[in-house]
Amino acid sequence: MDINKFENFLVKSDLAKNTVTSYLWTVNHFAVNYGEFNKENLLAYKGFLVEHFKPQTINLRLQGINKYLEFIKKEKLKLKFVKVQQKNFLENVISDADYKFLKSKLKNDGYLEWYFVVWFLTATGARVSELLQIKVEHVQLGYLDMYTKGGKIRRLYIPKKLREEAIVWNEERGIVTGYIFLNRFGERITTRGIAMQLKHFASRYGLNPKVVYPHSFRHRFAKNFLEKYNDIALLADLMGHESIETTRIYLRRTSMEQQMIVDKVVVW
Repeated sequence: MDINKFENFLVKSDLAKNTVTSYLWTVNHFAVNYGEFNKENLLAYKGFLVEHFKPQTINLRLQGINKYLEFIKKEKLKLKFVKVQQKNFLENVISDADYKFLKSKLKNDGYLEWYFVVWFLTATGARVSELLQIKVEHVQLGYLDMYTKGGKIRRLYIPKKLREEAIVWNEERGIVTGYIFLNRFGERITTRGIAMQLKHFASRYGLNPKVVYPHSFRHRFAKNFLEKYNDIALLADLMGHESIETTRIYLRRTSMEQQMIVDKVVVW
């Protein structure tokens, strides 16, 4: 097994860095524990996954294995994914009230960088990796263009109110060019650092840590957008979804919203 050639194959496939790392780990793990990539060993590995992991994790591992089988020209051995039971509600999405509360506390307590992290995530619908791509120039321009899989361009818009306040914030810090979210060493903050700091603020302000994580604010963007402008096709474009079916989940209520409705309506 030539893992270096496989890595080059993955990189050329335009996969995200984290995806490449995951696939390489999976293939290495299989090779160490099961040896040859044959039907018997592959089915044994799938059985192990089904016994120990959730469907999403199982399918992620199977994607890595199937990608390797594609690489070694053994597509006939590819494994079928397991079915993921689709829930009829959204889980662990921060409420609009808690989002506004967190944003307000961060600003009032002087944590301006984190105030803007939370605001940018929720007002643009950016993934945390995309947030870190934003530069002073993009803020001034009002948008950031990003190339997605297949060479498509996705435009990440920065709303006027956020843009105006962020321009002042950058000027006050003396940042006139380059990335806007930096650590104390002048380097870009990491996705892990953002996640950890958000958990810290959740604890500090008495919020549920399960709903205070980077992707939760992207979910909040989608929910708020549909409540104010019910155009799911436009939302799919804004979020960079390849299929509008992916976006339809935001038409559903969160589990907390469902509970509130039931509590209010069911009085018999």
